[in-house]
Formats: sequence, C-alpha cells, structure tokens
Amino acid sequence: MIYLIGLGLSEKGISQEGAEAIKKCKKAYIENYTVEFPYDIKELERQFKGKKFIRADREIVEKEFHKIIDEARKIDVALLVYGSPLTATTHITLIQEAKKKKIKVRVLHNASVLDAVAETGLQLYKFGKTASMPNFEADSYTEIIKKNLSIKAHSLILIDIGMEFKDSLKRLEKDSRNNGINLKKIIACSRLGNEGSKIYCGKIEELKNKKVKAPFCIIVPGELHFTEEEFLNNM
Repeated sequence: MIYLIGLGLSEKGISQEGAEAIKKCKKAYIENYTVEFPYDIKELERQFKGKKFIRADREIVEKEFHKIIDEARKIDVALLVYGSPLTATTHITLIQEAKKKKIKVRVLHNASVLDAVAETGLQLYKFGKTASMPNFEADSYTEIIKKNLSIKAHSLILIDIGMEFKDSLKRLEKDSRNNGINLKKIIACSRLGNEGSKIYCGKIEELKNKKVKAPFCIIVPGELHFTEEEFLNNM
C-alpha cells in the first residue's frame, strides 16, 4: 500500500493517523521540491526515533514514481508532502497509476496554505484561481490576477522554491505594470502555521524592507468586504 501523507504546516502538524502510518511503513519518501520547509527535516526524523526519510526530488516523484508503485506491491510505502498531499497535480498522477496497477492508496489530508491564508482575515470563498510565480522570467501568472480582479476576487500567488522575497516583489511590480494591473495594497504571508509566522499588508514599496522568511506567499486583494478591510487595518 501507498500512504500519501500531508505533514501540515509545522514539524508538529502531522496528524496522529499520519504518524501511525509512517511508523508502520517500511519505506518513507519525503517530497522536497515544491516548497522550502520551515524546519529541518531531521527534526521530523527525530520525532520518529531516527527513521530515515528518503528525499524525493521532482525526478523521483514525476518521472520515477513507478519505482514507488512497484515497491508498494511488497511493502507499505509512505510519501510525505508538506501541507496537504493533493495540492500538486503530480500526486494525483501517482494515485491514478497506482490504481491502474491495483495498488491500494490511502490519502491522509492535512492543513495547507490554501486554508491558512484565512488568517489574513480574507474570506476564503472570495479567492479566485491560485497563481504561481515561477523562478524564471515568465509573466503568465498575471493573467490569472487580471481575471480574478475582473470578478473582484482575491489572488493567492504561490512563490517558486528558491526565490527571495525582495525578488518576488520586484517581479510582481514589473509584471503587473507591464500587463496593466494597478496594484494598491498587497499582503505577504510568511511561515503560516509556524511559530514566528508574519503577515504584512501594504504597498510594495512599504514591504520591500520587511524580513519575510520562506515559505511565503503573496496575496493581491480583490474587492474587500468591510470586515476584511477592518481586519487588515488592525493588523
């Protein structure tokens, strides 16, 4: 069997059910290419009395996933994912391929940034399509922002691994200007769900000198309800 386990947002965020599954698995992979962990993976290993987690990069999860599926024919295998296990489409592919080969898959859900952003005071049902800012020159994500703004929806922008906060602000400022998007205030969220998490709201120029640690995300607000606006103003 394959256990697809969400780790939640902190080293203590894993569910009891997830912890029990890890202990029973003979082999455990930890996906480490979609987000920068806010804690050392060794801390997680210590929680499980030195159990070793095999670091699974994009190559393993996207191209060599058949290896994981084949292992699961004989033993229980875990794939650990930061946050929620099904926010990345590659994990859906793993499930599909496992089912084709009659391998059982158990998904153990957890918290993710997609619900943690409610800590900003913004209402989750008012978010539109999620955008991703890649770690290379491409501004297609701004089309998603434009469409969300056209229906007065908020835009959650996930930042590619390895990008510095200041660089992401420069990209957002440049790409928005080039694509006719008038940015007013934005929201920056740092290490949500962890000790020392920070939420900042202001104009890009005001946020440039803030010390924002990874993992972080940016929100471009759409039309604010008065309760949302009041919450942001009192942060």
